[in-house]
Amino acid sequence: MITRRSLLKSLAVGTAAAAVPGALLAQTAENIEALTLKGDIRQSVSRWCFGNIPLDELCKICKKLGMVGIDLVSENEWDVVNRNDMIVTMANGPSPSGIGHGFNRREHHDNLVAAFNRLIPIAAEKKIPNLICFSGNRGGISDDEGLENCVIGIKRLMPAAERYGVTIQLELLNSLRDHRDYQADKTPWAAEIVRQVGSERFKLLYDIYHMQIMEGNIISNIREFRNEIGHYHTAGVPGRQDLDDQQEKYYPAIMRAIKETGFTGFVAHEFLPKNGIQSLRDAVILCDV
Repeated sequence: MITRRSLLKSLAVGTAAAAVPGALLAQTAENIEALTLKGDIRQSVSRWCFGNIPLDELCKICKKLGMVGIDLVSENEWDVVNRNDMIVTMANGPSPSGIGHGFNRREHHDNLVAAFNRLIPIAAEKKIPNLICFSGNRGGISDDEGLENCVIGIKRLMPAAERYGVTIQLELLNSLRDHRDYQADKTPWAAEIVRQVGSERFKLLYDIYHMQIMEGNIISNIREFRNEIGHYHTAGVPGRQDLDDQQEKYYPAIMRAIKETGFTGFVAHEFLPKNGIQSLRDAVILCDV
């Protein structure tokens, strides 16, 4: 199973094409039929899921599919997205020691704050609305202590985030399968961080795949935590593949629930496609409610 972490490592050293199934190869915008969408759900796709396709070409493909941007793009590729008149809907933030080292430990704060404070004004200059961040793994820290530490550390980012108009988004991940021991693995816990930070420039990245694994109750939680959620990720459960009838969630109903909350942010597809761009096309149509 290809994961975000393994593919991002491949991208960093230029070997992503070797890591991605052949079904994803040799797909270009020229043979993609354009879609006309309602557009009430502003859709994008995570870069790593199509990491073998040159980003310039992926932007052109996604534009023809009616999508507005590319998600989880690193700093060295932001300009590529911008020159294609697309949005970096969620930029990779600094995580020098990986997802497991985040704001839940005070000893990480100084390095993280310095790295974010460098990146935030650059993101603003590139018209990037969102930067991702992580809680880090528990490593024996209680949820109460981890929450307190996250609030303290993330509050230090808010002056720069508010000044430059960039939203920091904490991703919810499952700790049962993909990210063992990760602390921000439940919506109520992470939502309390948002409330205590108390800034419109800090929200939750609600990953539907991860939260289906951890807690289910997706539509009710979307409604209950509508004010704390700033971004969504999709993928099928189990397996993180297509949003098809082989997985356990009905995405049109989920998208309608998101729409009914008045959500104006982005929904980014973050699944491993069975049939390359055709899988992405099917997902875009399915979620255009």
